[in-house]
Amino acid sequence: MIEENLDEDAEKLLRETFAKYVDNELIPIARDIDEKDEFPQEVFKKLADMGAYGLRYPTEYGGSNGTNTMFCIMCEELARGSMAVAAFTAMQCLMGTNFIFAHGTEEQKKRLLVPALKGEKVAAFALTEPDAGSDLMALSTSAKKVDDGYIINGMKTWITNAPYADFFTVLCQTDKSKGPKGLNFFLVEKDTPGLSASPKFDKLGTLGTWTSELAFENCKIPLENRLGEEGKGLGNLMRILAEIRTMTAALSLGLARAAYDASFRYAKERVQFKKPIGKFQAIQMKISTMATEIEASRLLVYNATRMIDEGKSCMKEASMAKYFASETACRAADEATRIFGSYGYSMEYPVQRFWRDTRFLLFGGGTSEILQVIIARELGLGK
Repeated sequence: MIEENLDEDAEKLLRETFAKYVDNELIPIARDIDEKDEFPQEVFKKLADMGAYGLRYPTEYGGSNGTNTMFCIMCEELARGSMAVAAFTAMQCLMGTNFIFAHGTEEQKKRLLVPALKGEKVAAFALTEPDAGSDLMALSTSAKKVDDGYIINGMKTWITNAPYADFFTVLCQTDKSKGPKGLNFFLVEKDTPGLSASPKFDKLGTLGTWTSELAFENCKIPLENRLGEEGKGLGNLMRILAEIRTMTAALSLGLARAAYDASFRYAKERVQFKKPIGKFQAIQMKISTMATEIEASRLLVYNATRMIDEGKSCMKEASMAKYFASETACRAADEATRIFGSYGYSMEYPVQRFWRDTRFLLFGGGTSEILQVIIARELGLGK
């Protein structure tokens, strides 16, 4: 009981710290980040100084030894302020650095992981390909083993942080005949000959976080840059997939809260027919539905995070959380634009940004359609 109370106190303090930062520093510049669509270096460094990137890692590498629940609390609060900032923070904290922490050499950790947690290097995760998204077995980027290393050829796309990342965790096919056991992760640094990044994509949302393609043309890396045992790449991905999904669900929860907060304030301020529009049942029903779905999302998200912290398997719970929370964020943002009416169509108000940013949440961590299939399978259907 004492230990549980200590965890609750730490979680409360963490939430208060990041909520204060979001309210006082991030929300005031969120529109500027979106409109400029430039990587916000000062924000990136500020979050490093706050210990954001090392939150879920051990103190020996400069981290805080925090729980997955604490990590998702931080992600939720940051997404409430700026989805772009939350997206590159999540990449730096989890996908971009997890494999080097779990499977890298001590030299690699000291040279790359520790500086990344300090905000001195930027990390990225390269999974998706032009012809392979949900279907990982369709991956064609290859890593051919030679005497003193691997030679990588292929293409990756929709890679967050790619234009300015210092190192990449890349999923490659080493032997297609082995099926899932032919998939392996590799560490590739930005200065590797043959590696190139395309110009950033022009996107609908999450502006301020740059995304682009990566091309690998005979990129030679040393043997020690394979992250994990031969043939264990897909299994190692599955081990952190629940964390990726709960993180994305937490981002969704934060954005849904932002849409709700803006809608609630506007419903009290906007007057039509001589009274605030919040007095009309039609608006009340929208607001109450948003609040209910946000609360349900919160329960799903933090049920899954605590299962992860307790070492329990939670593929079903994490998939449910991501599916429901991301759809909740989309509905909340859409309803916000309706509550704002024509002003929801104006770039002056943030609800248009919330609506644009929700599209990102539908794909990261698995599409809603894929997640529904996974949930059904976990329930015992389709086996």
